[in-house]
Amino acid sequence: MLALPSLRFMYPLALALLSASAAGAQVAQKAPDSLAGPTTATTSAAPDCAHPFGLKDNMERVYRITTADGKAAGELRMRVVSLGTKMNKKKTVETHTALLKSGLYDSKNRLQSMQDLTFACRSDTSYTDGMAEFKPESLRSFRDRKLLYAPVALAWPHQPKVGAQLPDGGSQVQVSSSVVDIAKVSSFARKRKVVSGPESVTTPAGTFSCYKVESEHEDATTARKDMVIRSANRVVDYYSPAVGIVKTEVYGKNGKLAQIRTLVSSSGGVGR
Repeated sequence: MLALPSLRFMYPLALALLSASAAGAQVAQKAPDSLAGPTTATTSAAPDCAHPFGLKDNMERVYRITTADGKAAGELRMRVVSLGTKMNKKKTVETHTALLKSGLYDSKNRLQSMQDLTFACRSDTSYTDGMAEFKPESLRSFRDRKLLYAPVALAWPHQPKVGAQLPDGGSQVQVSSSVVDIAKVSSFARKRKVVSGPESVTTPAGTFSCYKVESEHEDATTARKDMVIRSANRVVDYYSPAVGIVKTEVYGKNGKLAQIRTLVSSSGGVGR
């Protein structure tokens, strides 16, 4: 839903697991790499708004998650379920959407979590689903409570300008009982800034023309105004306007690199 991704999908594996109740849903198993190896040409085609981030129907993208020293930590697999188009009430603005199933697997290929995400494109900007930022494990102490989700999409301009600030995005959950509000739990990407680019970034899926976008990812639980539990990590995304996030680096509280997520394959897909 766009209120409103993480896509961003950019946190340590232990902090990215969704609730086990979603594990019954279906996610495609890992597909072989669509490319035998890195290409020599840089992918820099203009974005096609009808296909947000270049996503086509039934396409699958796989991201490999590794530790700072290169040890396998899991995979994130996203498959496009459907593409859609909607107009605003005045019929003046068209928004193209891509509904995805996103599954997180551990290093032994066991499904850990699953969620539905909606990516979109409108005019000169694409959007990832703010729910991709949320850390469901932060709700484990609030079982059997009412949950009201309020996602905010992350904007990714097709023509980024170095030095530009990008809007915050993420998701907030209001936790309540039948009679009283209990807490607000949130995960947001803040202080988003385009720091450099374009530059060539090579992954097993190819070589892409990317912009480097830095942000602070903040997780917070607020029981009341004077009681807030907060943590933050520095995140660096390598963003290709034609493809989306190609690589993500997550840094720990000590400032050292903790995790890397890399696009390793993009396969299948039917044009529309």
